[in-house]
Amino acid sequence: MAIRVVHYLNQFFGQIGGEEKADTKPMAKEGPVGPGTALNNLLGEEAEVVGTVICGDSYFNENLEEARTKVLELIKGFQPNVLVAGPAFNAGRYGTACGTVCSLVKERLGIPVLTGMYPENPGVDMFKRDVIILKTKDSAAGMREALPQMARLILKLAKGEELGVPEEEGYIPRGIRKNYFADKRGSERAVETLIKKLRGEEFKTEYPMPDFDRVEPQPPVEDVSRAKIALVTSGGIVPKGNPDSIEASSASKYAKYDISGVDDLTPDEYETAHGGYDPTYANEDPDRVLPIDVMRQLEKEGVIGKLHDYYYVTVGNGTSVANAKKYAQEFAKELVKDGVQAVILTST
Repeated sequence: MAIRVVHYLNQFFGQIGGEEKADTKPMAKEGPVGPGTALNNLLGEEAEVVGTVICGDSYFNENLEEARTKVLELIKGFQPNVLVAGPAFNAGRYGTACGTVCSLVKERLGIPVLTGMYPENPGVDMFKRDVIILKTKDSAAGMREALPQMARLILKLAKGEELGVPEEEGYIPRGIRKNYFADKRGSERAVETLIKKLRGEEFKTEYPMPDFDRVEPQPPVEDVSRAKIALVTSGGIVPKGNPDSIEASSASKYAKYDISGVDDLTPDEYETAHGGYDPTYANEDPDRVLPIDVMRQLEKEGVIGKLHDYYYVTVGNGTSVANAKKYAQEFAKELVKDGVQAVILTST
């Protein structure tokens, strides 16, 4: 009997629609859908995608408990032997959903699970210890490359075969180290590696260290009372109605808004788009997250020279590091061009 595979997809890859359908509630369809069709062909006669469960990214992340419960129920209904989710590439909300579904199914149903993500997807750090995550490219352009690898891993996991090391199998390292017998003792390998390094030759460490970003601090502003200061926030404070549709989680964009002449952020005109914290107090008084009122007071008292006429905003909830860097690089150029000398960053 063929291995029964269930595929989890978001609204886009589930062929429901784009961002306008991100609030789609969990649903199930018989057989493969979208990329699942190609995956099903790659699995051959050994396995079959018997069903597909689809949920909108926004709905899943904003209604987590309800979505988890319903998605698990739909998956269970197909009586799967293995679950595959995505791949999500660098889509943060999708990656978080895929990781959550895989972790839940692994825990509750006790079957093998697999997903795929770009290494900088926030879902990787959240779930790599518990879930096998195939390393993919950053966009759907890598689908053709990812699916054959997913098919291969699905079959190995379903058959209970032991996976090789991440470099060989193509999945993201999980922080698990296993003993093995090497041809040379450790001291000899260490000396050989050192010699290669000293000679400037290519070498590969056996103990890779985490890659932390180090940013040199800028010198202090000499005279704050003459400085133009801008506000930037990841707390999601936007004009009422969220005109630029910044996502509540894993934001794919940032926005710039004019606050010239604005002395106070009122709940009638501003709100938070952030989905990662209780919005009650931010919506009651948006200045709690973006302190326009305090900055205007400091401006009037001469403590600062001027508050910049624009502020920049995105949502930090699940937003990938790569996207955050890209946003900052873009609007930092504008801030410098506008003569801003300092920035106050506010979060939640």
